[in-house]
Amino acid sequence: MEFGKLHDLANVDFTLPPDPQGNGKLFRHLPKPETRNPKSTYIGATGWSMPEWKGKIYPAKTKTADFLHHYTRQFNTIELNTTHYRIPDAAMIAKWYAQSAADFRFCPKVLQRISHAADLGASNDLTAQFCESLAGLKEKLGPCFIQLPPYFGPERLGVLEDFFKTFSLPLAVEVRNERWFDDPQHFNQLFDLLEKYSVSTVITDVAGRRDVCHMRLTTDKVLVRFVGNNLHPTDYARIDEWAERLESWFAAGLSEVYFFTHEPDNLLAPDLAIYLFEKMKNLSGIAVRGPKIIETEQPGEQMTLF
Repeated sequence: MEFGKLHDLANVDFTLPPDPQGNGKLFRHLPKPETRNPKSTYIGATGWSMPEWKGKIYPAKTKTADFLHHYTRQFNTIELNTTHYRIPDAAMIAKWYAQSAADFRFCPKVLQRISHAADLGASNDLTAQFCESLAGLKEKLGPCFIQLPPYFGPERLGVLEDFFKTFSLPLAVEVRNERWFDDPQHFNQLFDLLEKYSVSTVITDVAGRRDVCHMRLTTDKVLVRFVGNNLHPTDYARIDEWAERLESWFAAGLSEVYFFTHEPDNLLAPDLAIYLFEKMKNLSGIAVRGPKIIETEQPGEQMTLF
């Protein structure tokens, strides 16, 4: 992901902002945390078509056709970018469903022809087609997410509300226009609207745009897009802080987090995912599953997972 990428991290303050005031109000209206079991952490990357992961995340001789099978046994969610470019047909949906693990969750990105249209698809039936298609994933469907373009600003809040009225699947929203964050009124109007329609937020943690790491929650679910920097030491320090914040959110009433690790070319995304998994698995009352590096095969031994 090139959005917000920086080559020089020397002057970046990666400290997570404090919780906005709206989070406290939300938590007071959510069911008591002890009644929401299990609370779940879903950890994933941005694609499964990674031959470079063979011998590390996939068995060394994995065929391309089996990548999804092995991906879903390692990770338990995915930022599904292919749906940003085309609506999958029923056969493709059935194939994804059949090949994926029982506890896996797909998080599809809303079609670009919808998210980047001036009316967010109100003038055609693409939204209905998208929702009908992805509903075929049944219980394996996590929140869809719409990534609004940088030019989608506060003056189009009404367009966004109209879109919420037509989108029939669980949804999260990522905004990039700086004016949502520059003006407290715009900020509150946006996130109050999301809360009204039970739409979750996407929080993007990236070096060059600290404003989109807004920390505002609007439902008991959240999507986090974490952009690392080739496993720079700050990547690990940032994950440490995220684990602490997620623990506090779960204690306050959060029920699900979908956490996607981005690294350049996706090659090192599993390493960061493993680090997060090791942090989260020790938290009491939180269900989590994460990848494990495949051990190097020794002579006379079969390759195993540890």
